[in-house]
Amino acid sequence: MTIRIGTRGSALALAQANAVATAIEAQGEACELVVVRTEGDVSQASLAQIGGTGVFAGALRRSLAAGECDLVVHSLKDLPVLPVPGLVVAGIPAREDARDALCARDGLTLDTLPVGAVVGTGSPRRRAQLIERRPDLDVRDLRGNVDTRLARVAEGRLDAVVLSLAGLTRLGRTAAVTEVLPLETWPTAAGQGALGLEIRADDAASLDTAHPAPVAVAVRRLTDPLDMAAATAERAVLGRLEAGCVAPIGVASAVEDGGIALWASVHEPGGGRRLDRRIERPASATDRVAVLTAAAHRLADDLLDAGAGALAPLGGAA
Repeated sequence: MTIRIGTRGSALALAQANAVATAIEAQGEACELVVVRTEGDVSQASLAQIGGTGVFAGALRRSLAAGECDLVVHSLKDLPVLPVPGLVVAGIPAREDARDALCARDGLTLDTLPVGAVVGTGSPRRRAQLIERRPDLDVRDLRGNVDTRLARVAEGRLDAVVLSLAGLTRLGRTAAVTEVLPLETWPTAAGQGALGLEIRADDAASLDTAHPAPVAVAVRRLTDPLDMAAATAERAVLGRLEAGCVAPIGVASAVEDGGIALWASVHEPGGGRRLDRRIERPASATDRVAVLTAAAHRLADDLLDAGAGALAPLGGAA
């Protein structure tokens, strides 16, 4: 059979879907791309106004549920944490760098941007982080694909933009990066840098049968168990906080020999106050998944106990 891979039509989405298709074809399976137009691609309104990055996932998921494709490739950071009945994120391949990157004119960094510099972002989290770090900046809402955003800087319409380093890497645009922002002080979106491979639940369940679905086998072979555990734990923090797609929350993780770390920042909308919490736990190679899961729940509870609900809009997770 040919595995039909659902994807958005943006340059980044196509690059990601093609990378997955190439990896599956290396396993001996045929693939074809099915391009799906989403609400986020059609509307030019602010992401915060139309429901956050989750607007990119709805049409893809409907196409998958309807049998129009067999596998959907999501940027995991754009995928709502609440599952859809009948569908499952069955795999996460090896993750790209999870950090954010500043792309500024004249090689400038966040600290060397002039007072009043105009910086573009469509992310409420990045807006809050920018204003907390540099309250003198003029932070403006920004939509469009990666090349459109970079062009705004090249044309002099913006002094800088903040983008995902993973996206820039996948598109071969890292030459535009003037500063990479460290996860320790600038945690990014949960699951940033990772791809989520979503398939129908029946196909995923077939792995336990004598005749597993080819798409389920392909996804399992592509999955990096450790990266999947870490990204899933980051998303579990959002889930326990009941944080929607527009909540200004950064989450990051690190998995090393002998232990794990998980940390998060909850920001006041628009910048101002922030709440930081971090958990570190010893973990062997055999219990990392369980330790990450427990740490995610503990971290979210610590944030709630410290007043995260009063600081940022929580509840009604998307």
